[in-house]
Amino acid sequence: MTSVAFLKGLGLGASLIMAIGSQNAHVLRMGLLRQHVGATVLVCIVCDMLLIAAGVAGMGVLIQHSPLLLELARWGGAAFLFWYGLRAWRAVLGNDSLAVAAGQAQIPLRQALLTVLAMTLLNPHVYLDTVVLLGSIGGQQPADSRLWFALGACCASALWFLSLGYGARLLAPLFAKPLSWRVLDGVVGSVMWSLAAVLALSGS
Repeated sequence: MTSVAFLKGLGLGASLIMAIGSQNAHVLRMGLLRQHVGATVLVCIVCDMLLIAAGVAGMGVLIQHSPLLLELARWGGAAFLFWYGLRAWRAVLGNDSLAVAAGQAQIPLRQALLTVLAMTLLNPHVYLDTVVLLGSIGGQQPADSRLWFALGACCASALWFLSLGYGARLLAPLFAKPLSWRVLDGVVGSVMWSLAAVLALSGS
């Protein structure tokens, strides 16, 4: 049971965090520029872990004692996942790619930290993903599995940001092409819709 909860948290966390957004774009950009990668990645991981833990702990207790909130969380989570998947599939039809400035001057560490904190904490999707969605789904797990669900989601965050930040230099030629982002968005969209269907059918 614990391994299932861990893998569930890992899979859902990975699906949510892989969606292209301002935070991921910033981490990728810093990785491509090879500037303050460690500090940038660490801030993202720590913020995600704190928000996931708060979501699972708080929402879990709240939902457990309220069948109405449980149903709202289930259908709200399914709708949210569907919307995220729809957004990813819409991006598949777009023509966007990340342009990284070449030869940019060294960014001061303080500025780099403030920027990544703003990208993380001022982004409403971060709270929707971690506190609301992961928190509500984590709260539906059995009491002895919630910790493992949260650990799985935290591991997904750590693995993603470490890979994105330190692997960016290897991906620079690839992700200059819009087709690469389309493929990634297509995978994310498919996973999100699959999870939405599983969540919607879990109460039937």
